[in-house]
Amino acid sequence: MDEGFRLWANPSSPHAEGRKARSLLEDARERIKAALEWDGEVIFTSGASEAAQVAFDGSQSTEGAFISTIEHSAIDLAAFENRKVPVLADGSINLFLLNKALIDDELTPNALEVGVLDVAIQHINSETGNRQNIKDIRTTIVADEDRLIVDCAQSAGKYPIPSEADMAIISAHKLGGPIGVGALLVRDFAQLDPSGGQERGYRRGTENMPCVLGMAAALEACTDPYVAPEVLEPLDALADECRKLGGTWLSDRLSDPTPYIRAIAMPNMSATAQVMRFDMAGIAVSQGSACSSGTMKTSRVLEAMQVEPEVAANTIRVSLGWNTTRAEVERFCEVWLEMAKA
Repeated sequence: MDEGFRLWANPSSPHAEGRKARSLLEDARERIKAALEWDGEVIFTSGASEAAQVAFDGSQSTEGAFISTIEHSAIDLAAFENRKVPVLADGSINLFLLNKALIDDELTPNALEVGVLDVAIQHINSETGNRQNIKDIRTTIVADEDRLIVDCAQSAGKYPIPSEADMAIISAHKLGGPIGVGALLVRDFAQLDPSGGQERGYRRGTENMPCVLGMAAALEACTDPYVAPEVLEPLDALADECRKLGGTWLSDRLSDPTPYIRAIAMPNMSATAQVMRFDMAGIAVSQGSACSSGTMKTSRVLEAMQVEPEVAANTIRVSLGWNTTRAEVERFCEVWLEMAKA
């Protein structure tokens, strides 16, 4: 990242400094592809939200695109009002209804004109930590030419990028890199129409060199597992206590829960009150995803999963990063129990 500041020149400029910056940028691109084992193309963006925008704007098939009811707010949810595929109570995509939607002429009246349908799915849900079975979803998308866009913001650096994805969205700060940079991984540029500008014509704006290099370094530093098992151990003990006290450990209900995001419902205390109490104790948790938690509303993701209203209203989201320590997790568990037993 420091090298990016030292060579702070526009990579699109033809002068010597610009050429040096271009060389560094392309080297970072190859490093990121190698770290993710991605054999396609990489378009640098300002984050996951812009990567999603580039994917949909470039596909030019919004009228023939589908998302699930639990997608991140980075997706323009209003644009898909009638083309949202429900999920089951375990958080997994309803594959039967996805298949039905893709072949329903009433839902995709312009499908023949569009020629290609898009399906956008979040690999790991940012509120519950549930992981979708991308292989099964790809199998459900019968037509080979239809594109699968996978939001890997919560999984990149922790799990492999699904090989079934035609495009994948990543965000650097979700894997220990700098804030304000991400990328759209594209299997083949032929799947995307250029809009002009930088990044081979697929994204306007000068590339953020320092942050791009920081993202490459962060990906190379990601370990397997992302968080050591001993750091996570106190949460397993808390899960037992939560159940005994009448709370709800949402992982119990999920089709494929992942360990780095937990959704926990405390008995007899609203999520809003918990967020404030934890903040006073120096612990940062959220109500829903970070991009929507400021609204302090009941999670639409939990509503889509048909979680009981009284449980949803008391559910907080807890996430762990590469630098989370066991002592921090133990402190969270201690405060949670104090609040639940009060």
